[in-house]
Amino acid sequence: MKEIRVCIVDDNPDLRSALEEIIRMSDDYRCVGTMSNAKEAKLKLPGLKPDVVLMDINLGGDENGIDCVRDLKPQIQQTNFMMCTVYEENEKIFEALSAGASGYILKKTAPSKMLEAIRELYEGGAPMSSQIARKVVAAFQQKKSINQSSEKLEDLSNREKEILEQLSKGLMYKEIAAELHISPETVRKHVYHVYEKLHVTNRIEAVNKYYGR
Repeated sequence: MKEIRVCIVDDNPDLRSALEEIIRMSDDYRCVGTMSNAKEAKLKLPGLKPDVVLMDINLGGDENGIDCVRDLKPQIQQTNFMMCTVYEENEKIFEALSAGASGYILKKTAPSKMLEAIRELYEGGAPMSSQIARKVVAAFQQKKSINQSSEKLEDLSNREKEILEQLSKGLMYKEIAAELHISPETVRKHVYHVYEKLHVTNRIEAVNKYYGR
């Protein structure tokens, strides 16, 4: 089995040493460098060209790990970056993945699981802690729901959108009718069609869906 060359970038010396020890004590893995900040990482990693980099997000200083990956990935495209962090926020996850990271694992991950994740990343996978994976799935489901809502909004006619905007102001049917120079009965019919298209049953649900709330 080919030896996997690993670098560690973390501003916490204790964690850096712990990760280095995990790598050094394991067959088929070799720690070829450790760095404590983004500046050092950007200086040394292009020359080392490791197979995998364990990158902390919160590096301290002016630049975080996500920025560091964004700058380095185009220079060393064969290197796989795995964010190794305490953060579970969706925003951090997607920012890291869009910057060029291919894996995202929590620092509290057991050493054996950490090594499995490094191997999986090296072999072309995209390892993530189970908590992170659940957040990714939930975020995509939420995005899908928002996209579906947008599609439903596109089904509304301009007049229906006008009426929905008036509803959002809290106006009664007769007030909307006067505002748009149509009859209250016509307003009622438009509102019925709006509810039908948006799959809602009342004014509040319709307005919330219209404004993406």
